[in-house]
Amino acid sequence: MATLQKFKLIYFVPSAAVAATKSAIFAAGAGRYPGPGDYTEAAFITKGTGQFRAGDAANPHIGKVGELEEFEELRVETICIGRDVAVKAVEELKKAHPYEEVAYEVIKCEDI
Repeated sequence: MATLQKFKLIYFVPSAAVAATKSAIFAAGAGRYPGPGDYTEAAFITKGTGQFRAGDAANPHIGKVGELEEFEELRVETICIGRDVAVKAVEELKKAHPYEEVAYEVIKCEDI
């Protein structure tokens, strides 16, 4: 029996939208650990400062075009078991997230 590949999904979100984005990714299957503990909705969240300067064609959720913006964001990390879960979690994240361009990463994990 083949073991499903593990992925780590990491994204950045304003605190007002963290609940909606977590609900969306967890409904897609993210945050589930395999094994007898049946853990679900597992995530690690840290606060930090994000920044950007929106270009002329942008429609930023926060700030103004052409101005450097710095603001508090949350970094959310969770696991996705199977590539299909990772893909679906990213799709749902993009739907639930308020930003025009969602900042996220998907990292393929190795079992050691």
